Amino acid sequence: MLTYILRRLIQLIPVLFGVTLFVFLLMHLTPGNPAQLMAGEQAPQEVIDRIENRLGLNDPLPVQYVRFLGNVVQLDFGTSMRSNLPVMDEIRYKFFVTIELAIYSTLLSVFIGIIAGIVSAVRQYTFSDIAIMFVALFGLSMPNFWLGLMLMQWFSINLGWFPPTGWGSASQVVLPVITLGTAGAAVIARMTRSSMLEVISQDYIRTARAKGVRERVIIYRHALKNALIPVVTVLGLQFGTLLSGTVLTEQVFAINGMGRYVIDSIMARDFPAVQASIIIISVMFVFVNLIVDISYRFLNKRIDLNG
Repeated sequence: MLTYILRRLIQLIPVLFGVTLFVFLLMHLTPGNPAQLMAGEQAPQEVIDRIENRLGLNDPLPVQYVRFLGNVVQLDFGTSMRSNLPVMDEIRYKFFVTIELAIYSTLLSVFIGIIAGIVSAVRQYTFSDIAIMFVALFGLSMPNFWLGLMLMQWFSINLGWFPPTGWGSASQVVLPVITLGTAGAAVIARMTRSSMLEVISQDYIRTARAKGVRERVIIYRHALKNALIPVVTVLGLQFGTLLSGTVLTEQVFAINGMGRYVIDSIMARDFPAVQASIIIISVMFVFVNLIVDISYRFLNKRIDLNG
């Protein structure tokens, strides 16, 4: 296991290197002069030249990239062009808000999705199976922003149970988490059902039933554990997507997270903020997938990670 983890960490180095190179080139290929944006449209050329020299924008691109890479390693992403504050100071709080939102939404998706998928698989082609899959299809079809607005209308405005916006208190967490977790629960339910049906038809399950093992033990101890491998794969991809795809939900509920920060930075052409956001989200996505790969060994001891 340790050998596999070390090997995967080494393999991540070229991936992260590629991410930083892509982000660096993307920002430099984007039309517009950062020095001009910082100085203002009416600024004289002398001021613009002074800013370019201070930022090193006149240096060759390889020199700029090496300097940029050295700063990234030190978690120094420069100063925001909008606020003139260190980018990491601005991102720190917003990043943890998005992490919390993604974790809570994922937990809700797992809880609802796995239970629904098990019930649907065990009661295949019954009314329960058809109803669960219909609701799952409906959950996949609903746009997040529409569901968020409907929840806000019903539970905040009409009933007054939850605050319509914000993040921090327990009551403020409920509606955004339901909004984000619904689609994930639908995906996990469908994947769990499909995987459970495949595992239930295996010979060792029939053998366990022939030996008189209780059905609940067969389902939860033998079938579910082996059926979770594809579910965990989808779960890892979903969690990584949530880290970068919460912008609509954050806009609807006025949550000050990474999604809104990235969009606002793009609109303001705040290059350091955009670069920092993309790199941090990419690194998190890569490490989430590493955790997913490692979890396979705990779900199935027969999987040889070193093979």
